[in-house]
Amino acid sequence: MNRKEFLKRLGMLTVGASLIGVDVNAMTAEAAAEATPERPTSKTHPDLDFKVRSLKADASRAITAIIIGAGSRGTTYGKYALQFPDTMKIVGVADANNFRKKRTAKAHSIAAQNCFDDWQEVFAREKFADAVIIATPDNLHYEPCMKALAMGYDVLLEKPAAQTEKECKDILAQAKKYNRIVAICHVLRYAPYFIAMREAVHSGLIGDLVSIQHMEPIQYAHMAHSYVRGKWRDSKQTTPIILAKSCHDLDIIRWIVDKPCIQIAAEGTLMHFKEENAPQGAPARCTDGCPHEATCPYSAIDIYVRRKRHLGVFDLPDKRDEAAIMEKIRTTMFGRCVYKCDNDQPDHYVTTMLFEGGVTASFTMDAFTPWGGRRTRIMGTLGYIEGDGKKFTLYTFRDNKKRVWHKNVAEMAEYKHAGHGGGDHALARDFVEAVAAQDPTKLSSTIDASIESHIIGFKAEKSRKGMKKVKI
Repeated sequence: MNRKEFLKRLGMLTVGASLIGVDVNAMTAEAAAEATPERPTSKTHPDLDFKVRSLKADASRAITAIIIGAGSRGTTYGKYALQFPDTMKIVGVADANNFRKKRTAKAHSIAAQNCFDDWQEVFAREKFADAVIIATPDNLHYEPCMKALAMGYDVLLEKPAAQTEKECKDILAQAKKYNRIVAICHVLRYAPYFIAMREAVHSGLIGDLVSIQHMEPIQYAHMAHSYVRGKWRDSKQTTPIILAKSCHDLDIIRWIVDKPCIQIAAEGTLMHFKEENAPQGAPARCTDGCPHEATCPYSAIDIYVRRKRHLGVFDLPDKRDEAAIMEKIRTTMFGRCVYKCDNDQPDHYVTTMLFEGGVTASFTMDAFTPWGGRRTRIMGTLGYIEGDGKKFTLYTFRDNKKRVWHKNVAEMAEYKHAGHGGGDHALARDFVEAVAAQDPTKLSSTIDASIESHIIGFKAEKSRKGMKKVKI
């Protein structure tokens, strides 16, 4: 039936239907479908049901651990011991910040003789625990880790592992020399969402993997807090942002592809957060009567006082005390104008990767988003996956069906405060099992795999600065 004949029939149907009271819309829709067949509407198939493991470690005994660095990350891993005290016990703490040290000692009932002001004091003593949790600033990862391994401790090491490619390789060699377990905190590997996504890819549901697009939106206030005003603002004092923020993402891509990355290219600059972009009349601090404070999205007063975001860095007894918050932003680096800081980290970063076998991946890190949470697209020869960090949908081409994975992990009792979509405490669980059994294969991310993804990051930075593709 051609178009002219279809229109003729449609007119006749309309007249006839009006005489006998038939639903014209329904009839014309059916006729149109017959005349101009459309691509079938995607049909929902039963949801993907990749199981979520319990967070409680399956271990023959409780392991003992010392927290070195009792800030946000050290506290997070320590909370696993509070949730599952029959699997892990924190028996020591070291932190130069007295408030954090005392808070940790009280939470875990740590004996006074096991509370230290400096990491070196821990290793001046004979070994008194199974493991150490190293959650110090980036520039204090390497030395404590090397010393801990030499003394026979297993190590839970916050990312990034170290500040240079050489130091990362040294840690790998040291772990092998002393036959110790090192778990680098690539927590996304342990999050049920990413575990299910990887299983979906490797199940064959989308055929052969062809390409991945992955994005980390940092969120504008988080960028201002951590990478413009905050502790990771200077790539030389810490690590380049591709590692400081996004070594998780490089690791996830490598984990899903499951083949070596052989070449990388990267672009990115510090475009916005620099002095030439400061609005006219802006003072050095947001609290110094800035005429733009009421409209600036990066206002420290707005982020910390009004919205009460990122307050953990201030160690406040009461996070509702606005006078105390104001005093912090008047007197610390977190109150500075974002256009007048000593920062050098790029505020946008793009990488393209080539893997063995021809698989490609692109990764984008952006500061200028209203939300955080990773976004991922995965292309296969038979299907496609798209996810937003909480749920993902898998589409298959031949039957035009879609399947959804959406387990609300945050509402599960065990996972409620686990962090990183459950990855923080799932990592702690696997570390406990690995140490208790002295079996590094209990870990999803071996030290070899973790160092490999770090090398990808260092090569990306070499590419960005040299403006050329770099072999890995």
